[in-house]
Amino acid sequence: MPQAGCTRECCAGGRRVLVSSLALVDPAVRRVWLFDATPDLPEQLRRLQRIAPGFTLAGVFLTHAHIGHYTGLMHLGREAMGARRIPVYAMPRMRAFLAANGPWDQLVRLENIELEPLEDARPETLGPGLRVTPFLVPHRDEYSETVGFRIEGPHRSAVFIPDVDRWERWARPVEEVIADCDVAFLDGTFFSGDELPGRNLDEIPHPFIAASLERFALLAPRERAKVRFIHLNHTNPALRPGSPAERGIRAAGCSVAREGERVGL
Repeated sequence: MPQAGCTRECCAGGRRVLVSSLALVDPAVRRVWLFDATPDLPEQLRRLQRIAPGFTLAGVFLTHAHIGHYTGLMHLGREAMGARRIPVYAMPRMRAFLAANGPWDQLVRLENIELEPLEDARPETLGPGLRVTPFLVPHRDEYSETVGFRIEGPHRSAVFIPDVDRWERWARPVEEVIADCDVAFLDGTFFSGDELPGRNLDEIPHPFIAASLERFALLAPRERAKVRFIHLNHTNPALRPGSPAERGIRAAGCSVAREGERVGL
């Protein structure tokens, strides 16, 4: 927020919200891994410098090839950071897309990035007690697969699913995913189907927060408390702290992810 071309109240008030991303910080060795490379990468790296001064960007994990999730890689190129061999972890179609299409293939040729292979359900060990496992989820896969990530620390775990179609289209019950982690950052793009009049939301399917809350109402309170909705569209009323939508989420035992929120793993 603001969204290009939007003149509605949500974007006209001067408030800025960065594009959805997570960072995994290992304070022992001052290394950081990003989950998705967003167009807001410069500002997100600046904020990370305040949290972890002198950190090394040790890698980037990509969920899929939609513009909010990978185009921040441009900031690693010679016109910007001029990075050297930053590992970019990606699934097979995502790697092929980056390697075969400009300007991303230039990042590979100039060795600004190194493409590292990911496989569904195969863990990547990043260090003692740190492990990341991708898992396929259904989504609009025009250019690549779409994955979520299970992020395991020495003591706790989190899942990150910023983009997915309706929960019913996934063979795996999302309740199992929630039960198997300590914190669940889940797709909250739209609160309901009323946000984009004139648009066919079947073309951009996501699980509505309202529907997710109804589904999660069957879970125990401790399970619902794990859920942080993330990746909210600029039209989503839950972006406004204290709004009826946001209060309703809290009343249902869940919450909205906040910029700068930290979770110990």
